[in-house]
Amino acid sequence: MRTNIDCGGCYRKIRDALLKMEELESHLIERKHGRVSVLGAFDPHAVAVKMRKMINRRVEILDIKKVDVGDNSGDDRRLLAVADSDK
Repeated sequence: MRTNIDCGGCYRKIRDALLKMEELESHLIERKHGRVSVLGAFDPHAVAVKMRKMINRRVEILDIKKVDVGDNSGDDRRLLAVADSDK
């Protein structure tokens, strides 16, 4: 998500929302650039909608990439980067 993460409260709200989503395996919050990347087997649009509701801000999907984890489990893993425009 691209947003001004200039306070600890904003950062915690985003982090807590990501930790509550069970379909996500990991996440990376780039505070300096205001971007969040997540990894897991999920529907990108559903995750974006959940994030919008949890953090009460508009969310925009930047990029979706399929990532091969090489374990032949057949899981469809995707990398999702979402951007949040200003309130």
